[in-house]
Amino acid sequence: MAEQRRKKKTNVVVWAVLGLLILALGGFGIGGFGGTLSSVARVGDREITVQDYFNALQSEQNRLRQQTGQAFTVQQLQLFGIDQQVMERLLASAALEHEAERVGVSVGDVMVAERIRNNPAFSGVAGGFDREGYAFVLDQSNLTEARYEARIRDEIAREVLQAAVLGGTEVPDAYVDALAAWISETRDITVTTITVSDLDGGATAPTEDDLQAFYDANPALFETPELRAVTYAWVSPTRLMDEVEVDEDALRALYDDRIDDYRQPARVLAERLAFADEDAANAALAAINSGERTFESYVEERGLTLEDVDQGDLSAADLGTEAAAAVFALQEPGMAGPVPSGLGPTLYRVNAILDPTEVTFEEAREELEDEFAGQAARRRIDDARENIDDLLASGATLEEVAGETDLEVGSLQWDASAEDGVVGFGILGYDTFREAARQAEVGDFPELESLEDGGLFALRLDEIIAPSVPPLDSIRADVEAAWQADTRTRRLIDRAEAQAADPTRDTAAEGVDLSDVARDARLDGIPSTVIARAFEIAAGETVAIEGDDQNAYVLTVTAVNAADLTTGDAAEIRQAIEQQTRSEIATDLFEGYGRAVQARAGFTVDAQAVEAVNAQLTGGVARGNGG
Repeated sequence: MAEQRRKKKTNVVVWAVLGLLILALGGFGIGGFGGTLSSVARVGDREITVQDYFNALQSEQNRLRQQTGQAFTVQQLQLFGIDQQVMERLLASAALEHEAERVGVSVGDVMVAERIRNNPAFSGVAGGFDREGYAFVLDQSNLTEARYEARIRDEIAREVLQAAVLGGTEVPDAYVDALAAWISETRDITVTTITVSDLDGGATAPTEDDLQAFYDANPALFETPELRAVTYAWVSPTRLMDEVEVDEDALRALYDDRIDDYRQPARVLAERLAFADEDAANAALAAINSGERTFESYVEERGLTLEDVDQGDLSAADLGTEAAAAVFALQEPGMAGPVPSGLGPTLYRVNAILDPTEVTFEEAREELEDEFAGQAARRRIDDARENIDDLLASGATLEEVAGETDLEVGSLQWDASAEDGVVGFGILGYDTFREAARQAEVGDFPELESLEDGGLFALRLDEIIAPSVPPLDSIRADVEAAWQADTRTRRLIDRAEAQAADPTRDTAAEGVDLSDVARDARLDGIPSTVIARAFEIAAGETVAIEGDDQNAYVLTVTAVNAADLTTGDAAEIRQAIEQQTRSEIATDLFEGYGRAVQARAGFTVDAQAVEAVNAQLTGGVARGNGG
């Protein structure tokens, strides 16, 4: 828990530097190439450096981690083709820079300076451009000012060229209007639901000939899947835990080892914001306490977010003496400070005060016993591994191994095509076992493998049972149930079709009237197939629609409502379609232009250099000659 508390306590200056590096520079410097590799690719006279590729690939890793919460290795990026996408983007950028220079697009020093000054990553504590901080960050990132400013110049030139290429992009009004009209159109409909209670004569009983004919006509309904007949021997810690003799002294030692989990001091949930001097901090405190300003406004003024200043949960030990005294003097959530810190006078906003907690040894006993017994059981299993391996290697069968060890023998017939989420209990609940059973071949010698919880297993594939249709007599009840369902379904749709064709039926009295039904409508009691069919028939038409063995439907479209594309939701839909279409046309146009430029300029990719960078990213980041 102490580790979790520290995750939030991040120095604001460090975060600012890291944010700068990520936003403005794309990554950290790399080394380990001995100066022999300088570029990974070239387009015309434009070079894509090792550092450029490294930074882009690392940025993609960071982006994916932020989106998914999972770390992606270089091998995974390669598996998904992301490394190729990164290289393609770099080649496209280099091609555009080459083209911008060829056609004479130039960017003056004033524009470059303005772009750098306006980058919030280069703002100082007091706001505004920080010249010393700018130089420091570039130095830490192994970039000279000249090189970084050249990058900015190229970036602006690319933007100018892109704006020139895409400036004339137009979207056909007829296309947008037609698509928007189709999406926005609604229908007035009447739906009558035919249920089993509407059928005449109630349920019918099948004859023997009916069952035989239905069985013969529908073998796929009754075919069993391919099954893998598996014999296995296994042991899990859970099974052995009851055999473990619990030692009182060991339990108390385990409790003492985990005392930080069971005994928590008073804590607060707080945010921290530093100021340039004490006068500024006191002025901010007074403005916040009076309601003139909010704490959030001061955070936003720095270009930060509440997440940036969040400190998580803090105990007195996590704070300096003065900060702890100020924060823990509060009797309820509020502002504390200013207090000295390495960043300057600091205010704390306390959002919650957490009382100290303690779980006694007796209260934790059951949890401790389970943990102790589980550890002992896993040790016992681990100690037996070598002996079990030796027995299997000597040719002992699973049954013989189980007779001499803690392993138990079992058998099952398993459908390997079943979804992993529907696998039952016991040993089938383990991913490792299912994968081993899926990969096994008849005749393979059993091998000892580990389960996710520390258990062990070995298996033998005895037989692969081919799909088959069981004899009618063994599945008579299933066949009769399927015949009954099929018969009800056919009787329901017959009744629906008869009503749909009856010119004398009172549609309004029998059905439910629904107005302005959209294509994507979801209505209680009416399946989506009915809504979809409503947009396939004309106004005034009536059709019968099959449901399941409980319902069928009679649908009448009473009106087709065209949308006014100049107002309301329809206007917003039209605008969205226009924007999306313009974006798609622009993307296609620009990609085509980029490919043409790239082909005209010519390009080469150094596969050896690319692999060297990938290997460096796999092995970790080291500082070095990033240029």
